[in-house]
Amino acid sequence: MGIDELQAKIRKLKNPSVVALCPELSLLPPHLLAQARAEKGDTLVAAAESYRRFCFEILDALTESVPAVSVESGCFFALGAAGTAAMQDVLRYARDKGYYVLLDLMRCDLPPAVDALAESCFGELKIGDSAFTPYPCDGVILSAYLGSDGAKPFTKFCASGKTVFLIARSSNKSAREVQDLLSGDRVVYQVMADLAMRWSGDLFGRNDYSQIGIVAGLTNAPVLRSLRQKYDRLFLLVPGFGAQGGAIRDTQYAFDRLGHGAAIMAGRSILYAYQKQGSDGTDFAEQARLAAEKMRTQILGYVTVL
Repeated sequence: MGIDELQAKIRKLKNPSVVALCPELSLLPPHLLAQARAEKGDTLVAAAESYRRFCFEILDALTESVPAVSVESGCFFALGAAGTAAMQDVLRYARDKGYYVLLDLMRCDLPPAVDALAESCFGELKIGDSAFTPYPCDGVILSAYLGSDGAKPFTKFCASGKTVFLIARSSNKSAREVQDLLSGDRVVYQVMADLAMRWSGDLFGRNDYSQIGIVAGLTNAPVLRSLRQKYDRLFLLVPGFGAQGGAIRDTQYAFDRLGHGAAIMAGRSILYAYQKQGSDGTDFAEQARLAAEKMRTQILGYVTVL
């Protein structure tokens, strides 16, 4: 499932959004962790099981209204082997439910490690007569700070329908410490966008958007607007909605005149919406669904998806 398919799902649901699955122990509904601890003890296995159940229920609740999800690998890797196993289950479950599935790696590696990682997400790792894809997904989010050595093993799969999003201008407050620095006559985030265009080659789909996109945060509207205008063939993945404080009205700057070419990402404001309702968490999935639908309505107040 590539950019054309993602755009088609967005148009079908009239919902240009991505929900980031970023479970945190301190924010989980209390009953989920309590149940897992009762079964598995005070262990990392119990924490991982609570993450798995949490994400599964969220995925069940959003399947009719949200086109895409991003699985935040760092949340799962922090729990060690049990967390990684849970992440694998979540990736497979999300794909089985029909979502466009991103794996947020946010990492840099060099060959041969990066080659193996790319194969583990997009290809196959062969062991004797068997082949495995440990982290099945439609696209990944990468840092390209190491240059083409760390990105090309992933982008080579774009010709077969996979997607790579390079971090250009992220939504966190300290992004400016690096991403806004001058690099010759450009700033660093423009360098990353230029690399995405250079590596795109003939990877443009029916909608004229490349299989290589960029991350451009909602929390800096002038930058978001300039990136949309200058890089009109790059699909924008836009984090910063909700908990990070990105303004709803600024979502309009991410899209082209047809309301295409971007997806707005939210995580905590959707996953933990139950907390704002004063709920005990037993209805967390329903509250997430309502929050996702509210997000959709808010975006469509500024963007018309044709």
